[in-house]
Amino acid sequence: MTAIAAVTGAASGIGFATTRKLLGEGWTVVALDISASQLAAARDTFSNFAGQLTTLVCDVASAAQVESVFAQIKSRYSRINALVCCAGVLRLGSLESMAVDEFDLVFNVNTRGPWLCARAALPLLKPAAAAGEAARIVLLSSIAALRPKIGGGAYAGSKAALSQLTRVLAVECGASGVLVNAIAPGTVDTPMIRAVSSPSSQRGDYRPSGMSPLGRVAMPEDVASVVWFLLGDDARYITGTTIPVDGGTSAAFVPPTTGA
Repeated sequence: MTAIAAVTGAASGIGFATTRKLLGEGWTVVALDISASQLAAARDTFSNFAGQLTTLVCDVASAAQVESVFAQIKSRYSRINALVCCAGVLRLGSLESMAVDEFDLVFNVNTRGPWLCARAALPLLKPAAAAGEAARIVLLSSIAALRPKIGGGAYAGSKAALSQLTRVLAVECGASGVLVNAIAPGTVDTPMIRAVSSPSSQRGDYRPSGMSPLGRVAMPEDVASVVWFLLGDDARYITGTTIPVDGGTSAAFVPPTTGA
């Protein structure tokens, strides 16, 4: 049977690259995103895969929307083989001055959203595992979970919490055969990062990590390749991990260069 994945944040950035990768590998993808217009653009881009792609608008911070969308998925498919949670937001500011609604938004999308989606997806993943098929959850954490920055405390906190949820959920799901892992990218060339990298952005003391020791930032496809690995048979004994995909950025501190 054709493998099926639900991908959140599928209309841009890492979610879009993951959708492209899965479609190219023959998977059926249910692409979820908060933006109807961006989903429409994704449908146009992937028009050659029309028979493999379903798009549904979903705000992952809304429990009601998540439940509704996964009910629709269940009505169409008896099981899914993967949930990949790429939806995320970044709001900047010191923890002292950040508005409560901004803080809540970051945690609602970045932490609560993946939990809501995982909870809704498990009844569809467990039958796949019981049938001997792949059943995987991949959550997008961040290198900020391992090395936070001033100006990005709420974001780092939300991703650190997500990595801890990954560990516990993996153990809770172990007996059912559903594997749960997270990926922690460094700076990735996505619309979200380009927005805060702009000189006109109100970023305060926050700065993206920028070039890695490998001499570049990541492309979304670099992260999608690790997602693909975690969905495959070679990752059959990996669960409960957060894998850095940052080109060595977090491996060791590189002091800034100064003039003579």
